[in-house]
Amino acid sequence: MLNKSSILITGGTGSFGHEFIKMTLKKFSPKKIIIFSRDEMKQWHMKETMQNNKLLRFIIGDVRDKERLYRAINGVDYVIHAAATKIVPTAEHDPFECIKTNVIGAMNVVDACLDNKVKKVIALSTDKASNPINLYGASKLASDKIFVASKTYIGNNKTKFAVVRYGNVMGSRGSVIPFFISKSNEKYLPVTDKRMTRFMISLEDAVKLVWHSFEIMFGGEIFVKKIPSMNILDIAKSVSPDSKIKLIGIRPGEKLHEQMIGEDDARYTYEYSDYFKILPNYVMESKLKKRIVGKGKKVKENFIYSSETNNDWMTIKELSSWLKENQKNFLKSK
Repeated sequence: MLNKSSILITGGTGSFGHEFIKMTLKKFSPKKIIIFSRDEMKQWHMKETMQNNKLLRFIIGDVRDKERLYRAINGVDYVIHAAATKIVPTAEHDPFECIKTNVIGAMNVVDACLDNKVKKVIALSTDKASNPINLYGASKLASDKIFVASKTYIGNNKTKFAVVRYGNVMGSRGSVIPFFISKSNEKYLPVTDKRMTRFMISLEDAVKLVWHSFEIMFGGEIFVKKIPSMNILDIAKSVSPDSKIKLIGIRPGEKLHEQMIGEDDARYTYEYSDYFKILPNYVMESKLKKRIVGKGKKVKENFIYSSETNNDWMTIKELSSWLKENQKNFLKSK
C-alpha cells in the first residue's frame, strides 16, 4: 500500500516519526515522506541522522496554521497525525495552547486531508483519552472524536480516517525509562506510587500497528493493540537494579493505572488476535457492520482494558533484555 505513495507525518521529528521513517524506508518503497513540524532544530538534526535521504522532505509548519497544512498536504496519499501538546503539566498551565494544537489542529488536519483528497489518515492517540482526568487527555479525546466523526460528513469524498491508541511507548521521550536512566547514578530513583502500572509497547510495535491499521481500516475505528503491563517498581528495577526507591507521591493529573478502553466503549468494541477495535456508533446500525467486524468477537458489556487488570505482564528480565538491545538507539533519538 505504501509503495510509490506520498506520506506526510505531522509532528514527524518525534520518537514515533524517527522509528516510522526508518522502518518504512526499510520495508516499503514510498515516493516520498514529508516531515511536517514546527521545530527547525529537530528537523536539522533529523536530516543529519537520516543522512539527507532524498526521499525525505522537511516542511516547517504548525497544525494550527491551516494554510500551511493545505500547502504541505497537497498531493499526499497518506497522513499520520502525530503532532500534539503532550506534557500533562504544560497542558494544565497553558490550556489555550493545548486546545489550539490538540483540538483545533486536529480539525485543520481533517479539513486539509478532505480538501486535498488524501486516501487514508491515521491519528495517534493515547491511553489518557480514555476516561480522561486532565486537559491533555480531554483534548486528545476531543481529537479522537473529530477523526472518528469525519466519516459522517465527507459526502462523496473517499478519504478514510481512523485512530490508533496505545500506552507507554518504551524509550520514547515521554516514557519513564529515559527519566529513570538519567537518575540511575543518583542515590534514589523517584517513584510516584508503588502501586502504579503502565502498558508497555515498543516503538516498533507502534509503527506496525499504524501499518496494519492503514491496511484494514474502513473509517472511524479506534485500534488498540494488545500489549503487556508492568508495575512501576519493576520498571525501576529493570533500569537500575541497585538503586534505592524514593516515593514522591502521584503528580496532579496523573493516573495510577492506564486505561485504553473504558466500560462505556465496551458495547462498540471487538476483540481480535492481537488488537481491539472500537467501532463508531453509526457502524453498529450499518449494513456493512459484518464486513467491518470480520472475525472479531464482541467483548463483554462491562469490559475494561486497563493496565492493572491486564492478562499479559512484562517481566523484569524481559524489559532488561529489551533495554540492552535498544538503549543506545532510543538515547540517540532523545
